[in-house]
Amino acid sequence: MQIRFYGAAREVTGSMHMLETEKDRILLDCGMFQGRRAEADQKNRVLPFDPGIVANVVLSHAHIDHSGRIPLLVKKGFTGHVFSTRATADACNYLLADSAKIQESDASYLNYKRVRDVIADLTGKSREEIKKSLKKNGRTDDEAIQRYMERYGLDKVRPLYTMEDAEQALPHFAGQPYKHRVTVGRDMECVFYEAGHILGSAVTIIRAKERGHSYNICYTGDLGRFDKPILRNPELQFEEQDRQIDLMIMESTYGSRTHEPAADMAPNLKKIITETVERGGTVLIPAFAFGRTQEILHNIHELYNNNEVPKVPVYVDSPLASRITRVYGEHPEVYDKQTHSNFLREGLNPFMFDQLYFTESVEESMALMRDQSPHIVLSASGMCEGGRILHHLRHKIHNEKNTILIVGFMAAHTLGRRLKEKGLEYEENGRKGEPPVLRFMNKEYPLKARVVSLEGFSAHGDKDEMLRFLKESNLRVKRIALVHGEEDQMSDFAETLKKEGYKIFMPRAGEGLRIRR
Repeated sequence: MQIRFYGAAREVTGSMHMLETEKDRILLDCGMFQGRRAEADQKNRVLPFDPGIVANVVLSHAHIDHSGRIPLLVKKGFTGHVFSTRATADACNYLLADSAKIQESDASYLNYKRVRDVIADLTGKSREEIKKSLKKNGRTDDEAIQRYMERYGLDKVRPLYTMEDAEQALPHFAGQPYKHRVTVGRDMECVFYEAGHILGSAVTIIRAKERGHSYNICYTGDLGRFDKPILRNPELQFEEQDRQIDLMIMESTYGSRTHEPAADMAPNLKKIITETVERGGTVLIPAFAFGRTQEILHNIHELYNNNEVPKVPVYVDSPLASRITRVYGEHPEVYDKQTHSNFLREGLNPFMFDQLYFTESVEESMALMRDQSPHIVLSASGMCEGGRILHHLRHKIHNEKNTILIVGFMAAHTLGRRLKEKGLEYEENGRKGEPPVLRFMNKEYPLKARVVSLEGFSAHGDKDEMLRFLKESNLRVKRIALVHGEEDQMSDFAETLKKEGYKIFMPRAGEGLRIRR
């Protein structure tokens, strides 16, 4: 028996690991790489194995860096089931369709840009003339672009997968309750335990038999924090038959860092909202549609209920976030005791309140971008690599009254990482001198808005919390393979774990590890 690490090996995105026995092959996650567009596209298009050899997929949670290539897997010949928790399966109904929509939109734009540049070079026409010939009613005219591509012999950029591909992947999902054992392969079964990361996230125990021996593999997926609102803590009490772990595949996103205490999140958010509103500004929050948006809404709801901050309008400007918020509302069985006590017993929805508005149409979104009155906006994408958040940034980034609140992990080479690093450096230097400049959407913008990072909102456990999971759980772990971490974070966490007596392996992409008794 062996495990081969195909993604999130010494990096944070693209989670994908293959568990192989003499009888079957099971894929742990099938995530999308995120980062530089060209590099990510190249990585995402190539599956390093024939999908037809995979019996089933076991999915830890619905975030796109863990689930995003499932439609591609199906498109290329996968015929098995995708086993996950029920909440994860429900969330993927929306997340995969949204991912496909982004793929189609990006491909359409790149084809438009290629044709536009060729026409400009060959004819000398102005951009406005070319634009009129390539767009219809303000949208890209794909038929016209196709004709020009054929005329000039241009290769067409195709999406990684389409909306139709995403829809064809959904029947493969088989949602399961927590702590329910299910057969996932020949002589292989799995059971899901609470990971506390996002709605439906799971720590997976896979029990496999080979040559008369039984092996337990624990895949943590992404581990959440302890004592945060809404979700239960990561599971610490595992059933007896699941406790002896031959190999734990463990994330290491924040392997050398500690977060602000979870209890400080609401007070810090209160301070930021109050100060920004008093300046007459907007609080702009780039937030993942799944998980972070709902957590922020929950905190604002409590602050408003307790009259602790000015009750300015709150806008969720992300159609996907609106749909995912409904999924959260449909799964109260995973809420923690405090959320049940504070909201459900009072007949309240944790994520809905009078000052909250969901912005669906493009016209509503554009009107909101021009609004100069104090308000709060949560918009995707969380790493500022696409979506409506880019348009909010170009309207708000140059005004020092506004605050850009960073509440999640920003991967290397993303606009979000540059925004965070340059903004915080400017703040630490007392905002002296010329503000830093950020380039996006083909223009440069001075970063005059205040940038604040609240890592307490992270959905990932920090170094101490991951150690707590290892030490306080009743798992007996023989060996740990570290994944899902940038190399510096992973290396530091490896050293910490070695000092605690754990045997550590840090795989590189494509590397395998044999699991022996």
